Amino acid sequence: MLEHILIALALAMDCFAVSVVCGVIVRKWETPLVLRLAFFFGLFQALMPLMGWALTTHFSHYLEAVDHWIAFGMLAFIGGKMVIDSFKPEDEPHLNPRDGKTQLALAFATSIDALAVGITYACTGYNTLGSISLPLGIIGLVSFLMSLLGFKLGVRFGEVVIKKMRPELLGGIILIGIGVRILIEHLCA
Repeated sequence: MLEHILIALALAMDCFAVSVVCGVIVRKWETPLVLRLAFFFGLFQALMPLMGWALTTHFSHYLEAVDHWIAFGMLAFIGGKMVIDSFKPEDEPHLNPRDGKTQLALAFATSIDALAVGITYACTGYNTLGSISLPLGIIGLVSFLMSLLGFKLGVRFGEVVIKKMRPELLGGIILIGIGVRILIEHLCA
Protein backbone atom coordinates (compact mmCIF):
# COMPACT_ATOMS: atom_id res chain seq x y z
CA MET A 1 0.00 0.00 0.00
CA LEU A 2 2.79 2.45 0.88
CA GLU A 3 4.42 1.76 -2.49
CA HIS A 4 1.19 2.68 -4.29
CA ILE A 5 0.88 5.92 -2.32
CA LEU A 6 4.48 6.90 -3.10
CA ILE A 7 3.97 6.17 -6.80
CA ALA A 8 0.75 8.20 -6.72
CA LEU A 9 2.51 11.15 -5.05
CA ALA A 10 5.29 11.06 -7.63
CA LEU A 11 2.78 11.05 -10.49
CA ALA A 12 0.72 13.81 -8.86
CA MET A 13 3.59 16.31 -8.70
CA ASP A 14 2.99 17.51 -12.26
CA CYS A 15 -0.73 17.93 -11.51
CA PHE A 16 0.15 19.84 -8.37
CA ALA A 17 2.52 22.21 -10.19
CA VAL A 18 0.09 22.90 -13.03
CA SER A 19 -2.75 23.44 -10.54
CA VAL A 20 -0.64 26.02 -8.69
CA VAL A 21 -0.13 27.83 -11.99
CA CYS A 22 -3.87 27.70 -12.75
CA GLY A 23 -4.63 29.10 -9.30
CA VAL A 24 -2.18 31.93 -9.86
CA ILE A 25 -3.76 32.76 -13.23
CA VAL A 26 -7.38 32.57 -12.06
CA ARG A 27 -6.62 34.37 -8.75
CA LYS A 28 -9.68 33.12 -6.88
CA TRP A 29 -11.22 29.86 -5.72
CA GLU A 30 -14.01 28.87 -8.09
CA THR A 31 -15.38 25.57 -6.81
CA PRO A 32 -16.82 24.22 -10.09
CA LEU A 33 -13.63 25.09 -11.96
CA VAL A 34 -11.35 23.66 -9.29
CA LEU A 35 -13.33 20.43 -8.98
CA ARG A 36 -13.45 19.96 -12.76
CA LEU A 37 -9.72 20.57 -13.12
CA ALA A 38 -8.88 18.25 -10.21
CA PHE A 39 -11.26 15.62 -11.60
CA PHE A 40 -9.57 15.71 -15.02
CA PHE A 41 -6.12 15.44 -13.46
CA GLY A 42 -7.18 12.54 -11.24
CA LEU A 43 -9.02 10.78 -14.05
CA PHE A 44 -6.17 11.05 -16.54
CA GLN A 45 -3.56 10.06 -13.97
CA ALA A 46 -5.59 6.90 -13.27
CA LEU A 47 -6.49 6.14 -16.89
CA MET A 48 -3.00 6.43 -18.34
CA PRO A 49 -1.53 3.62 -16.22
CA LEU A 50 -4.60 1.56 -17.12
CA MET A 51 -3.91 2.19 -20.80
CA GLY A 52 -0.23 1.36 -20.35
CA TRP A 53 -1.14 -1.83 -18.52
CA ALA A 54 -3.72 -2.84 -21.14
CA LEU A 55 -1.47 -2.13 -24.12
CA THR A 56 1.69 -3.64 -22.70
CA THR A 57 1.35 -7.04 -24.29
CA HIS A 58 0.97 -5.60 -27.80
CA PHE A 59 2.54 -2.16 -28.03
CA SER A 60 4.85 -1.50 -25.08
CA HIS A 61 8.04 -1.19 -27.11
CA TYR A 62 6.42 1.47 -29.31
CA LEU A 63 4.95 3.50 -26.43
CA GLU A 64 8.09 3.48 -24.31
CA ALA A 65 10.06 4.85 -27.24
CA VAL A 66 7.92 7.97 -27.71
CA ASP A 67 5.87 8.71 -24.58
CA HIS A 68 8.41 11.19 -23.23
CA TRP A 69 8.57 13.01 -26.59
CA ILE A 70 4.78 13.32 -26.68
CA ALA A 71 4.66 14.69 -23.12
CA PHE A 72 7.55 17.08 -23.80
CA GLY A 73 6.01 18.30 -27.06
CA MET A 74 2.60 18.98 -25.55
CA LEU A 75 3.96 20.69 -22.43
CA ALA A 76 6.46 22.74 -24.45
CA PHE A 77 3.71 23.81 -26.85
CA ILE A 78 1.27 24.80 -24.11
CA GLY A 79 4.05 26.40 -22.03
CA GLY A 80 5.45 28.24 -25.05
CA LYS A 81 2.00 29.59 -25.84
CA MET A 82 1.68 30.81 -22.25
CA VAL A 83 5.08 32.53 -22.42
CA ILE A 84 4.15 34.25 -25.70
CA ASP A 85 0.71 35.21 -24.37
CA SER A 86 2.27 36.75 -21.26
CA PHE A 87 3.73 39.48 -23.47
CA LYS A 88 0.43 40.28 -25.20
CA PRO A 89 -1.56 43.30 -24.09
CA GLU A 90 -4.20 42.52 -21.47
CA ASP A 91 -7.06 42.92 -23.95
CA GLU A 92 -5.79 40.06 -26.17
CA PRO A 93 -6.85 36.50 -25.34
CA HIS A 94 -4.52 34.42 -23.13
CA LEU A 95 -4.38 30.78 -22.10
CA ASN A 96 -7.49 30.22 -20.04
CA PRO A 97 -7.55 27.56 -17.29
CA ARG A 98 -11.35 27.89 -17.30
CA ASP A 99 -11.48 26.49 -20.86
CA GLY A 100 -12.40 22.79 -20.97
CA LYS A 101 -10.09 22.07 -23.92
CA THR A 102 -7.17 23.62 -22.07
CA GLN A 103 -7.96 21.57 -18.98
CA LEU A 104 -8.10 18.34 -21.00
CA ALA A 105 -4.84 19.17 -22.78
CA LEU A 106 -3.08 19.88 -19.49
CA ALA A 107 -4.49 16.72 -17.88
CA PHE A 108 -3.40 14.62 -20.84
CA ALA A 109 0.05 16.17 -21.12
CA THR A 110 0.86 15.80 -17.42
CA SER A 111 -0.30 12.18 -17.34
CA ILE A 112 1.56 10.71 -20.30
CA ASP A 113 4.48 9.59 -18.15
CA ALA A 114 1.97 7.54 -16.13
CA LEU A 115 1.77 5.14 -19.11
CA ALA A 116 5.13 3.77 -17.99
CA VAL A 117 3.70 3.03 -14.55
CA GLY A 118 0.98 0.91 -16.17
CA ILE A 119 3.61 -0.95 -18.16
CA THR A 120 5.53 -1.54 -14.95
CA TYR A 121 2.42 -2.88 -13.24
CA ALA A 122 1.86 -5.31 -16.10
CA CYS A 123 5.45 -6.51 -15.87
CA THR A 124 5.35 -7.00 -12.10
CA GLY A 125 2.43 -9.38 -11.75
CA TYR A 126 -0.68 -7.23 -11.95
CA ASN A 127 -2.35 -9.45 -14.51
CA THR A 128 -6.05 -8.80 -13.90
CA LEU A 129 -8.15 -5.66 -13.86
CA GLY A 130 -9.09 -6.45 -10.27
CA SER A 131 -5.47 -6.52 -9.17
CA ILE A 132 -4.68 -3.13 -10.70
CA SER A 133 -7.86 -1.36 -9.55
CA LEU A 134 -6.54 -0.42 -6.08
CA PRO A 135 -3.32 1.19 -7.37
CA LEU A 136 -5.29 3.08 -10.04
CA GLY A 137 -7.80 4.31 -7.47
CA ILE A 138 -5.00 5.54 -5.21
CA ILE A 139 -3.29 7.31 -8.12
CA GLY A 140 -6.52 9.03 -9.16
CA LEU A 141 -7.44 10.09 -5.62
CA VAL A 142 -3.98 11.40 -4.74
CA SER A 143 -3.79 13.35 -8.02
CA PHE A 144 -7.25 14.81 -7.36
CA LEU A 145 -6.29 15.91 -3.84
CA MET A 146 -2.89 17.29 -4.87
CA SER A 147 -4.60 19.30 -7.62
CA LEU A 148 -6.99 20.82 -5.09
CA LEU A 149 -4.07 21.70 -2.82
CA GLY A 150 -2.05 23.14 -5.71
CA PHE A 151 -4.91 25.34 -6.87
CA LYS A 152 -5.50 26.57 -3.32
CA LEU A 153 -1.83 27.47 -2.93
CA GLY A 154 -1.82 29.19 -6.31
CA VAL A 155 -4.81 31.31 -5.33
CA ARG A 156 -3.45 32.00 -1.85
CA PHE A 157 0.01 33.08 -2.89
CA GLY A 158 -0.83 34.24 -6.40
CA GLU A 159 -0.85 37.92 -5.54
CA VAL A 160 2.80 37.71 -4.48
CA VAL A 161 3.65 36.04 -7.78
CA ILE A 162 1.56 38.49 -9.81
CA LYS A 163 3.36 41.49 -8.29
CA LYS A 164 6.77 40.04 -9.14
CA MET A 165 6.06 38.27 -12.44
CA ARG A 166 3.37 37.70 -15.02
CA PRO A 167 1.54 34.50 -14.02
CA GLU A 168 1.33 33.18 -17.56
CA LEU A 169 5.07 33.67 -18.00
CA LEU A 170 5.72 31.76 -14.78
CA GLY A 171 3.22 29.07 -15.76
CA GLY A 172 4.72 28.67 -19.21
CA ILE A 173 8.20 28.34 -17.77
CA ILE A 174 6.98 25.74 -15.27
CA LEU A 175 5.21 23.69 -17.96
CA ILE A 176 8.24 23.79 -20.23
CA GLY A 177 10.38 22.79 -17.25
CA ILE A 178 8.14 19.81 -16.50
CA GLY A 179 8.36 18.75 -20.14
CA VAL A 180 12.15 19.06 -20.13
CA ARG A 181 12.34 17.05 -16.88
CA ILE A 182 10.21 14.26 -18.36
CA LEU A 183 12.37 14.21 -21.48
CA ILE A 184 15.67 14.16 -19.57
CA GLU A 185 14.46 11.45 -17.17
CA HIS A 186 13.52 9.16 -20.04
CA LEU A 187 16.57 9.90 -22.16
CA CYS A 188 18.96 9.32 -19.24
CA ALA A 189 17.22 6.19 -17.99
